[in-house]
Amino acid sequence: MGAASRLEEIDMPSAPQGKDLERIGVAIDAGLLSKFDELIARRGYTNRSEAFRDLIRAELVKEAADQPSGRVTGTITLLYDHHVRLLNEKLTGLQHEFHHQILSTLHLHLDHDNCLEVIVVKGESADVRALADRLIATRGVKHGRLVLSGTGPEF
Repeated sequence: MGAASRLEEIDMPSAPQGKDLERIGVAIDAGLLSKFDELIARRGYTNRSEAFRDLIRAELVKEAADQPSGRVTGTITLLYDHHVRLLNEKLTGLQHEFHHQILSTLHLHLDHDNCLEVIVVKGESADVRALADRLIATRGVKHGRLVLSGTGPEF
């Protein structure tokens, strides 16, 4: 048995304040479990339980993000050429238009031509996605990405 397959549930972690933990049993094919153990070992998990919880949270976040009215938080990352005419004004104008969804921005000058902007967002999924789509589609933006997470109590 490799080190990854020796991961085991030794102790149940104490429940966070006000939350109950429940034990469940899951039947998984031995080959699949071995691959899962290798994956979670590479990622630094100390036990399967936390890895399973993270997988469940990821699906709940995806579900919330897929619903137009789902509450999300996240980042919009933009890489752009600041020499493109009026680009800064367009990006700033869009951010003002969606000011209710924006919590903060970080602007970095990477080199003579390129800027990186990270915009922290929060709100309904449809609004956050609309902002990200418009920013990323703006002429002069070389690359953009929206990364979402959840904000609800289930996370």
